[in-house]
Amino acid sequence: MDSISYCDKMKIIINKQRIFFILLILPLLFLLSACQKKDKSLESTKDNENIENQTMIRKPAVSGSFYPSSPDNLKDQINAFLSQTKVLDEQNQPQILILPHAGIDYSGQTAAWGFKQIKGKNIKRVILLGSSHRQYFSKAAIYNKGAWETPLGKVEIDENLADKLIASSYLIEANPNPHLEEHSLEIQIPFLQLVLTDFKIVPILLSQADEKTISKLTETISQNLDNKTILLISSDLSHYPDQKTAKKVDQETINSILTGRAENFEKVISKNISLPGVETCACADKAIKIGLLTANNLEIKNIKLINYSTSADYGGDIKKTVGYASIAFYPIQNQPKTINVNLNKDSQNKLLQIARSTLEQYLKDKTIPQIEITDESLNQNLGAFVTLKKNQKLRGCIGEFEPQKKLYKTIQEKAIDAGLNDPRFPPITLAELKDINIEISVLSPNKKIENYQLIELKKHGVVIKKGNKGGTFLPQVAQETNWDLETFLENLCQSKAGLPKDCYKDPETQIYTFTAQVFEE
Repeated sequence: MDSISYCDKMKIIINKQRIFFILLILPLLFLLSACQKKDKSLESTKDNENIENQTMIRKPAVSGSFYPSSPDNLKDQINAFLSQTKVLDEQNQPQILILPHAGIDYSGQTAAWGFKQIKGKNIKRVILLGSSHRQYFSKAAIYNKGAWETPLGKVEIDENLADKLIASSYLIEANPNPHLEEHSLEIQIPFLQLVLTDFKIVPILLSQADEKTISKLTETISQNLDNKTILLISSDLSHYPDQKTAKKVDQETINSILTGRAENFEKVISKNISLPGVETCACADKAIKIGLLTANNLEIKNIKLINYSTSADYGGDIKKTVGYASIAFYPIQNQPKTINVNLNKDSQNKLLQIARSTLEQYLKDKTIPQIEITDESLNQNLGAFVTLKKNQKLRGCIGEFEPQKKLYKTIQEKAIDAGLNDPRFPPITLAELKDINIEISVLSPNKKIENYQLIELKKHGVVIKKGNKGGTFLPQVAQETNWDLETFLENLCQSKAGLPKDCYKDPETQIYTFTAQVFEE
């Protein structure tokens, strides 16, 4: 057997030591690597938490450009705007507001007029609705968590309401991204912070919303408005025509909004969008449409223009202007009960009988029959017209709007007046009476309107008054003539009231509407 040399023995010992060292160090290296990965994982988790926490607080995107970044300067400027306004309706609180969103130097004064109407009110939730100016998307995008920050502090999101809106439809989603750089809702927050206390917001942006999305958002907003929750729509009006064109276009847009009808608004927008320099008639037109549809759902009819201006009014280019309006939608809290004129068939026949017998007796002996009526509907103080026709042609028509006498007595008086005192016709004779057909119109109380476009042809009768002149058309005039609204009003102004045919456009002209229940023999 060969003997092992000393050197070989030493090599064997050294190799064994190396193996031992490697076996010892490998687990230590593995543990060290695992610890490093864990540390990195923890760091990553913390980073994600920091990012999440940061996105929960939306930082101001346009502070220092659209409005001052200094809290004191911002507060002073808004308070200065508010000091130049007043509350227009002390009894009622707006449910919906349309307010502008340009740089505060340009639209701030007009916006302040709108905010003045809710100053100090017990409003706890504001749904903010506008149009995205920077991103395109199809669903309604809600910023649903956290808070929004301005130089005046933070305003919390009403997360419960936001989640409720989102849960109502797949067309409404939590999507904060479009909000991060958008100015149109942010510009409203500092004003709200100075006119309200202890309130929360739900910001919603639209982009390429289709009719189904508009309908669904209208439905869910309508269901969640109450006396402590309002809808604030952020929109400017015409963009970039000259001052003269802007005022014309904006007046038509405003008038269409004041009608409360989305179809009128869309019709005007479609008509004017092709005018020179007009890029849009209202940059948040879909949001305004939702506001009008919501008002219709809630039966809000009292819509008022609070203030109007253009950028040129505050130093902007007169050849390239933007229009601004503050418009308020008021649900009337303390309005008197509407009198519903709805006589049954027996009551209608009784009035027709009274009209004929009264006229017949008066033609015989100049006396008025003394009758006693127990029917309560005929003892109301209601206005009425009596119309006499012969061979389908008008033979006399006279009435009274707001008499201080019972309805049946008004019918007696007006039957005589229509037969004998209508200056357009000779008095009827007793022999002629058998050929006369009698028609009665029982009238609702007059309601004054600020905008002639609120008139609904064939439903509304209209009264025009200016100075000591005036005239009336009953609802059936539109049915018989098939006139459009403008022709109807031109004839009323010129033929009936003796006024210029376009007097209905004159701010000094008073316009009233009424409804009528019409029946005949």
